[in-house]
Amino acid sequence: MNNIYEILKELGINYTEYTHPAVFTCEESDIHCQHIPGGKSKNLFLRNKKGDKHYLVTLPAAKRADLKNLARLLSEQALSFASPERLMKYLGVTPGSVTILGLINDANKEVAVIIDEDLWKNQTVQYHPLTNTATLVIEKNDLNRFLQWTRQTLLHLHI
Repeated sequence: MNNIYEILKELGINYTEYTHPAVFTCEESDIHCQHIPGGKSKNLFLRNKKGDKHYLVTLPAAKRADLKNLARLLSEQALSFASPERLMKYLGVTPGSVTILGLINDANKEVAVIIDEDLWKNQTVQYHPLTNTATLVIEKNDLNRFLQWTRQTLLHLHI
């Protein structure tokens, strides 16, 4: 398992870390993390109907994801939430800790990343550092550098 803090240091990516009780939902995050600045993200790990494609969708925490519309935008028959086993296999995290930073564990580049344009309007964005007991606030330019380093397929969409 890769160490996200070492990777961020290697890439020269600055962040501010906030520790808090474990949060598994956006509602719990609203209670424990309301003081944290930046665009608050919600991250969904999805699979297509065949189970041969995986997507990490990151959008504003307050936004509802329309999976039927997203499937249409991606030319997929249907999308559903991937199992905890798939989540661990591809991103190295457990439910409640889904994060774009988990891409460091997708060595075979099998996960496509979809970032909602509304989240991308923020100058800084919040993401878990592979655990749901902390939140990192990262500037968008630094996050772009991280995403370039991962070499994942990246789409910016209005979800």
